[in-house]
Amino acid sequence: MSNDLHESNDLLFANDSSPFEGNLSTSQDKPCWRVLVVDDEPDVHRITRMVLTGFQFDGRRIELISAYSGEEAREIMQNHNDIAVALLDVVMEEDHSGLEVARYIREELHNRFTRIVLRTGQPGQAPEQEVIRTYDINDYKDKTELTTTKLNTLMYATLRSYRDICTLDEHRRGLERVIKASAEVFSSGAISHFAAAVLDQVTNLLGLEQTALYCSNTSQLDNLQLNQKRFRVLAATGEMQEFSDVDSFEGIPGHIRQGFEQAMQTRASQYYDKHYIGYFSSERGSENLLYVQYHEKPSELDKQLLEIYAANVAITYENLLMREDIIETQREMVYMLGEAVEQRSQETGAHVKRVAKISQALALAYGLSAQEAELIKMASPLHDVGKVAIPDSILNKPGKHTPEEWQIMKSHAQIGHDLLSKSDRRVLKLGAIIARQHHERWDGSGYPLGLKGEEIHIAGRITALADVFDALGSRRCYKEAWCLDKIIELIKSESGKHFDPQLSEILINNIDEIAAIRQQFPD
Repeated sequence: MSNDLHESNDLLFANDSSPFEGNLSTSQDKPCWRVLVVDDEPDVHRITRMVLTGFQFDGRRIELISAYSGEEAREIMQNHNDIAVALLDVVMEEDHSGLEVARYIREELHNRFTRIVLRTGQPGQAPEQEVIRTYDINDYKDKTELTTTKLNTLMYATLRSYRDICTLDEHRRGLERVIKASAEVFSSGAISHFAAAVLDQVTNLLGLEQTALYCSNTSQLDNLQLNQKRFRVLAATGEMQEFSDVDSFEGIPGHIRQGFEQAMQTRASQYYDKHYIGYFSSERGSENLLYVQYHEKPSELDKQLLEIYAANVAITYENLLMREDIIETQREMVYMLGEAVEQRSQETGAHVKRVAKISQALALAYGLSAQEAELIKMASPLHDVGKVAIPDSILNKPGKHTPEEWQIMKSHAQIGHDLLSKSDRRVLKLGAIIARQHHERWDGSGYPLGLKGEEIHIAGRITALADVFDALGSRRCYKEAWCLDKIIELIKSESGKHFDPQLSEILINNIDEIAAIRQQFPD
């Protein structure tokens, strides 16, 4: 291997970088375009260097790297994927060494970026039409054609092509990152998770600093004048974490507030020397504001990616707000319905809220997922909805029911199921199961179906225990409230009879947490 090759390879290893990772930088220290000259004649290398001395394209110099055989060329191409142009001699150690290098670059390295130009002094060894048709090369030149002017023209054409291909690939990979980042955001099930995902993905998307602030500002009233102005910080990272709990526009740093105000006035994102203000608005009048720090201004491609990402974020946030509104409305309607039933039976409406929270705690401790526990929490307040069909004289009777009255009273379980089972909504379908099964007993002596053990749905078993635990601790028209020790004693005695023994053990082991729920929602 010649001294020229040693010197070139030393430089090559010292400046190794990928063309797919920002090689088109706009910084002052622009990297060189790397051009590989493959020829077994030293004079070709010398003349090529002499002709291209001082050559620049797009503000960047070229770095010529020499290889004197096909084997050396393959080694360089294998170790480095930032070669912009390869000038290949056809005949070297073998008659078709250059052609084999071209095939190796395309088929084995799968490198579609490097522009390959065949240069030959023996055209008969590799006829142009056959070579162009058979091999994936970009140009074919007779060495006698490569005058100073033509060599310069060739370099402009090939480097421009290489630059444009890399730019297209950079856009493609950027869009892939946006799609991946957007998918992470789309999968967020709650506003808090969504906000954290937005910050995480926007910093990953562009390799920005982990100092960011994400806020929401609802400032536009609807025609019914129901909305109120509201500013809140949804998520914060890095140096902005101290502002996580800020709930007023005046509480954030001045330069960020000014940027937010400018973005809201222009209804567009803003780019500053050291930070980016993202603006995304929704049709419902909500404005999302994002502050992210960076060391260097984003490139035009980065800005395009940010705007595409911002559009996805705005749509997702809009959908999440609507989803959250629907869920909250559903939850409140369930509570209101449950409370209406409880008040009709002269009991406190706080009972259904406590049953809901206790049921959720038991479900989580039992090992159900957070989503399943949340669903039980939302459905359990409907456990006694069938009591709407029970006459007041029976429902609120202070003394013992007659056998006939007891049969009517027990019918509320089936009535509740019949009312709720007509719906296809998950909450109401589970509410129907709970309404019918929350009076079933582990030993099979319950009603209305006489189910036993695990024949009883887990939601029914959980709600049954939560309902009895809270009812015993509350004053009723037919009894006084029990103390906690007495309730625990009954739970223990009824474990394996009335209640699922595993759930009974869970409740007792978590009695402090369960009892705290009663303190949180007192009668």
